[in-house]
Amino acid sequence: MAGKGKRSITSAELSSFCSQVALILSAGLPLYDGMETLAETTRGTEYADLYEKVYKGVNETGSLYQALKEDDRWPTYLVEMTGIGEQTGQLESVMNGLSEYYGREERIRTSVVSAITYPLVLGVMLVLIILIMLWKVLPVFQRVLNSMGMEMTRSGSAMMNLGSTIGWVVLALVGVVVLAVLVCAILMKTSARDGVLSFLRKIFPPIRRLSMKLSSSRVASVLSMMLSSGFPTGEALRLMPSILSDAEAGDRVRGIHKNLESGMSFAEAMEQSQLFEGLHNRMIRMGVAAGREDQVMNKIAGIYEEQVETGISQLVSIIEPTLIALLSVVIGAILLSVMLPMAGILSSML
Repeated sequence: MAGKGKRSITSAELSSFCSQVALILSAGLPLYDGMETLAETTRGTEYADLYEKVYKGVNETGSLYQALKEDDRWPTYLVEMTGIGEQTGQLESVMNGLSEYYGREERIRTSVVSAITYPLVLGVMLVLIILIMLWKVLPVFQRVLNSMGMEMTRSGSAMMNLGSTIGWVVLALVGVVVLAVLVCAILMKTSARDGVLSFLRKIFPPIRRLSMKLSSSRVASVLSMMLSSGFPTGEALRLMPSILSDAEAGDRVRGIHKNLESGMSFAEAMEQSQLFEGLHNRMIRMGVAAGREDQVMNKIAGIYEEQVETGISQLVSIIEPTLIALLSVVIGAILLSVMLPMAGILSSML
């Protein structure tokens, strides 16, 4: 958690930071020199104090892990993985893996934001258009009919009232949905985030499926990174639930860890967890047999990331035409409720 009053670090910035640290190490530069350069290049930016603090910490302790640990804006997962990298002498490999991991997180976050933003804008437009039709346009037609000095028929009056009622009902429903989405978006930035996600997963099956695929991608990505760094499988599984936002996925990972401790093989424990589909469980078995579990997990993480992005696109492709069709029907109903009675009056005058 970020400290009070401090800006949290985005996934894109975390990916960039890890990539730059890996570049410094691959170039054979002393870490404190590289961090000094990073601190200088970020001066005047929103992260200037963050990098300056890291540079001073590395200069004083000689440890990137200790420097990152001093500031609670850095994610616990990144800090602990940095410590593991320093202990095992695989810091460059860990940083490359973390850069890829946070890059994947940023791509998924961008896809989700894009998927929410466009339908939300359409919803707001729908509310505004219907409101204008009911508040401004419909009264004008009613005044025109009244100024003609002719009484409207009972059926014409009923039709006009029906169109107005439909408009107000749809306006209220869409307004409630838009407000609910905005409230959820605000709560997602607070400590209530996990509760909101849990609620959405319960009431919307598509979100539940996407959430599970996202958790599967994260599990595979983290396992790939830890295994490639020489981290013990059991310890990796023990630490993993703390970085998963999905409580159900966290419970499944704990189950994998428990089965491993009871003597079950890694491939069997993964299959029993039902985190991955049958084809991917077979890939894990082959990876274990070939001693390439980390590479297989990285491949599976990429597959599930693509599935999440495809699922989001499909969901948006359903929402967009639905909103447009709803907008067309409502506006058409309002216009017909006015034009048909007026047409009837005009025809009676001829």
